[in-house]
Amino acid sequence: MPSLQHGRPDSESSSSSPTPRRRHHGHGASKSFADGENSPLLASPSTPVERQSSDSLEGVFEAADFRIRGDAHPLAYRSPAYHSSDESCFFDFIMEKVKSTKLAHFVDRLAVDSEPGLTNAQLMLNNHDLKPVEPERRQWGPWNFVGFWVSDSFNINTWMISSTAIVSQGLSWWQSWICVWLGYAIAACFVCMTGRIGATYHISFPVVSRSSFGIWGALWPVFNRAAMACIWYGVQAWIGGECVKLMIEAIWPSFTNLHNGIPNSGTNTRDFVSFFIFWLCSLPAIWFPVHKIRHLFTVKAFVVPTAGIAFFIWAIVRAHGIGPIVHQPASAHGSKLAWGMVSGIMSAIANFATLIVNDPDFARFARKPKDALWSQLITIPAGFAFTSFIGIIVSSSSTVIFHGEPIWNPLELLQSFLDEGTHSNRAGVFFIAFAFALAQLGTNIAANSVSAGTDMTALLPRYLNIRRGGYICALVGLVMCPWNLLSSANNFTTYLSAYSVFLSSIAGVIICDYYVVRRGYLQIKDLYSAKKNSPYYFWFGFHWRGYTAYIAGILINIVGFVGAIGKQVPAGANYIYRLNFFCGFIVAGTAYWALCKFFPVPATSDVWMEVGDQIEDPSMAYGETSSEYDEERNAGGVFKGGEVTETGKMDLEH
Repeated sequence: MPSLQHGRPDSESSSSSPTPRRRHHGHGASKSFADGENSPLLASPSTPVERQSSDSLEGVFEAADFRIRGDAHPLAYRSPAYHSSDESCFFDFIMEKVKSTKLAHFVDRLAVDSEPGLTNAQLMLNNHDLKPVEPERRQWGPWNFVGFWVSDSFNINTWMISSTAIVSQGLSWWQSWICVWLGYAIAACFVCMTGRIGATYHISFPVVSRSSFGIWGALWPVFNRAAMACIWYGVQAWIGGECVKLMIEAIWPSFTNLHNGIPNSGTNTRDFVSFFIFWLCSLPAIWFPVHKIRHLFTVKAFVVPTAGIAFFIWAIVRAHGIGPIVHQPASAHGSKLAWGMVSGIMSAIANFATLIVNDPDFARFARKPKDALWSQLITIPAGFAFTSFIGIIVSSSSTVIFHGEPIWNPLELLQSFLDEGTHSNRAGVFFIAFAFALAQLGTNIAANSVSAGTDMTALLPRYLNIRRGGYICALVGLVMCPWNLLSSANNFTTYLSAYSVFLSSIAGVIICDYYVVRRGYLQIKDLYSAKKNSPYYFWFGFHWRGYTAYIAGILINIVGFVGAIGKQVPAGANYIYRLNFFCGFIVAGTAYWALCKFFPVPATSDVWMEVGDQIEDPSMAYGETSSEYDEERNAGGVFKGGEVTETGKMDLEH
């Protein structure tokens, strides 16, 4: 019979009853606070009611007395945080030190809302934005995901993605377009694989990564993603500022000659003011919770493609055709053509690397897993290929309109239309630039702000939520001076490729852990547990197998990366690096599987078992029980005849 490994010893002997017995609700969950397992320690705003033992009526009355008694001190209504002897005392020590300083009251006021009854260590793992999404917030249906990806596909980077393949790699337009189709189709498969985890268990990327990297080890992949999201936020905001500049110039042409009051800064007053206006107008969008901003993507899904099609028609009418690019053959042949197409495919995947790992941040709001499957698998390649096709044809038409080289950047093309000075051109440029600005706003929120906010929430959940993290991301995007990063397109492209190497290793470990090693089984409450006997605690909270595999996925590409920045390396390393995402993903995933094969991990299933559909609104506090949420009991209900053995395995019969 197949077995389900829970990773915890069980002293009870197996039962011969055909009815599965009810098990504990997590590690240490059966122990009450009266047993001495947990005791009050530090004041925390997340624990407004002190929990007492449920084994006696005295505990109930004592809790009631705590709630109703008056006290002159404003913090007297806030109960102490709790401590478990199974946890490390590190966070208790830190909070004791903070409590003894003058900043104690200020730090306490900064704390965000969390579930009552959590320990100091748990407060560094859990808050409202990190917990599994309850049914009331699962509001994303399949059409919301379609609108999300349609709106995200219409952005300036996607518009220009074929330019490199045509200009630098020597491909024809249709060959580069095939690369876009294939690249984004592959990326969509990866997105659906990571997104299913979030859609099934309704948890975000930082929580998903805890099962494969450890509850504290997950902080590095999360920080890695958060840092890049902040950088990308600044870059996308700068591009959005260029859209704002076109809008202002379309109304007031004199804005072009605005005096530069910031010489030697790498930019000028005109461009910085435009950037700052876009940045400032983006701030209100960060305020709204994730499950509600789907309306922004719905609006963008109608407005932006309409403007893109209008731009497409405008260019063809002005050129009296589709231009010469669609007629020119490929200049590359043989192996050069093959590797050129490989580079085009990998460019599309690298452009999507960040969204591959953080798709659970959005998919967790799906009503059911199926809502986040076909809607993403079909819309991603179709939407991005459609945008790329418009970009190719419009750029081809620009060759005829302005009698020169093709203008691949749509904003530069709009500037050329604006320079002609006619009133009709100015009106057209304004509305199309407005649509592109909306496109940049939606892309920035979807790919960067929400992702950075979710990741920062995991880095410091006691004091940060998604909204605060989003505003920190916006602030970093402002002070990082993104115009300096864009001063050399080649350096930025190299940096982007290097980043996809890191993310491919993370994706390889996470996907292998969920689909191959654990076979869809996660013990959700233990992903929020800081106890040393938690199956995800591993070695001091770090999973050495996950990190070994992660580093292996990076090392396979490191020599090729050195060659990409101009150093002399063996030719074989360059060929490997051209397949960087696949190499990193395959090596990391294979290494992780091998390590888990020889050094098994706890909390795995021998059969495919996803129990996420049983999650409602679980309590993560130690000692809490819930009739609505009991993973092991529900698992036994799915597989009839399950029972707990002495070794901690549940034998399951279909």
